[in-house]
Amino acid sequence: MNESVEGLAVIAIMRDEAQLWTSGVEPGAIPESLHAPSEKVRHHHVREAQHHHGHDTDHRNSTFYESISASVGSAREILLVGHGTGRSNEMLNLVQYWERKHPDIAHRVVGQIESDLESLSSDQVLALVREWFEQHREFI
Repeated sequence: MNESVEGLAVIAIMRDEAQLWTSGVEPGAIPESLHAPSEKVRHHHVREAQHHHGHDTDHRNSTFYESISASVGSAREILLVGHGTGRSNEMLNLVQYWERKHPDIAHRVVGQIESDLESLSSDQVLALVREWFEQHREFI
């Protein structure tokens, strides 16, 4: 595989952080780190919304997801890496957000890799990505 895949964005996403690779998946590639707004800010914002008879519980996620969206806007293909199931599956939450708010980005997601991100280094994540592309490239 050509380890510098043109137009590929890789997003390793957890609840509070996303690592994005947009300039290649070769060993040692440095990701951009994006962080969700802190819970402290979120709780204050929710309390303010509740005081005004509204509930804005999605504000934290939408801010986080919008920053991810801006970073991958020009990618032709997007591969997600994450962990979790149900409500804690940030890959699924992000894709559902994109389907609602940015269907053009959602259509560029070519796959998802489930892994234990907290136990993997950046180079191990990239190794998973290269392995995934070796197995699935002909279908993309």
